[in-house]
Amino acid sequence: MPRRRGARRAPTAARTIGVVQMIHWLREFLPHLPHYGYVLVFIVVFLNNLGLPLPGETILLGAGFILGKSASPLWESIASGAAASFLGGTCAFWAGRRLGNSGLQRIRWLHLTPERMKWPDRFFKRHGPRTIFIARFIALFPPVLANLLAGVSKMRWGPFLAYNFAGSLAYATTYILIGHFFGRRWKDFEAQLGPVALYSIVAAIAVLAIGVMSRHALGRLIARLRVRHE
Repeated sequence: MPRRRGARRAPTAARTIGVVQMIHWLREFLPHLPHYGYVLVFIVVFLNNLGLPLPGETILLGAGFILGKSASPLWESIASGAAASFLGGTCAFWAGRRLGNSGLQRIRWLHLTPERMKWPDRFFKRHGPRTIFIARFIALFPPVLANLLAGVSKMRWGPFLAYNFAGSLAYATTYILIGHFFGRRWKDFEAQLGPVALYSIVAAIAVLAIGVMSRHALGRLIARLRVRHE
């Protein structure tokens, strides 16, 4: 038993260290964001929408924050994030149509186990195409699952592209504007709250990043709990 507990703690500790390193890297890189950071935004958000456990929401918040502090225009990062989200979602939808449910389960890095797919499948059946839009704002429902399910169910291209475009644009704009709000008012918050504001925001970013990177594990845990109660 002790060995098993140690084995369970190891991935958690490694994930925490990775988040701390990511925050340090972002702090070093983000000052350069107004010049060419929209490329980073595109890469991270695109890969995140393909199912890779990358901090898509965090990079959008960070981009908005830095652009707010530097009073730089937002359109490049919003366009980059929306385009990456749209293209990544479209690729996932195509993969779902092409491979089907059985084919997708053979892609190990997606972790599409029957338990994990059970409640997202119910959610998708209940809300239909609207799930493509709604999933952008549900932390425990990665957009890649909604897009894959839409593909597996053979949803028509027209409705999918419409909801995917609207969801991608709203997703990128919302997170960047939230970050921009805090970036523009950072000096005011710092003057009013002192160092507390800095530590609070860093802690919030760390929690958000851990939540995003642990989304797959949390989804599997919720699926298991639902199975037990049924």
